[in-house]
Amino acid sequence: MLRRELEYFFGAVRFFTRLPVPAWVGHSSEALDRATRYFPAVGLLIGAIAALVFLLTSFVWPTTLAILAAMTSSLYLTGGFHEDGWSDMVDGFGGGWEKTQILTIMKDSRIGSFGAIALVMLLLARFCALLEFAWTEIPCVLLAGHTVSRFAATTLLRGLDYVRDEGKAKPLATRISWGELGFAGLTALLPLLLLPALEAFFGCLLATVATLWLARMFYRRIGGYTGDCLGATQQLSEVAFYSGMLCSFS
Repeated sequence: MLRRELEYFFGAVRFFTRLPVPAWVGHSSEALDRATRYFPAVGLLIGAIAALVFLLTSFVWPTTLAILAAMTSSLYLTGGFHEDGWSDMVDGFGGGWEKTQILTIMKDSRIGSFGAIALVMLLLARFCALLEFAWTEIPCVLLAGHTVSRFAATTLLRGLDYVRDEGKAKPLATRISWGELGFAGLTALLPLLLLPALEAFFGCLLATVATLWLARMFYRRIGGYTGDCLGATQQLSEVAFYSGMLCSFS
């Protein structure tokens, strides 16, 4: 049983990152369906590496460059997988009017003006938000942001239907069970324990609002989600989480 769970975890790591996995790990659509519970755990791994990169580089570079190094490391580790989904989603929903047109635009590998602008603004917002945190907070914030945002994307696997006949997220199209979603949620909760409770609450609150807003738009415009929609949800909810933590009412 432990070997099977490890196979599911490493399957999620292989699907979402460039990190090497053991040679004995198999590959099947069924195994990837079961791996959905480990998506926040992949975020925990990516966040931990980004946090480590920040800590190491901050000893020789100013905070601005250390944050850029941490962001670059996560982009490299994932191959810009989720960022690509964000730009494709914005292109599709920004340039398309009906379902077929939106899906066609999102499937196009070329990036349009909507997507390019949105990607630049998203990366800038992430950098500016992280820069507002104290040096000592940033590693824990990175850890939580990567984990919580991947849980936010995972909730779409429970609440919406996959709308393509094929695509990069087709192996994930089976709806996640409540038990698997609960396990993913508990994983996302772990790094939040390292943060001030009130800040973590507002971070999760704004990430939830961003996720619900996107989910409603996906349902209304195309009747469900695609792989690009999952990536877009992860990206926007991550920035929303950082922004929520920075909310001040004084």
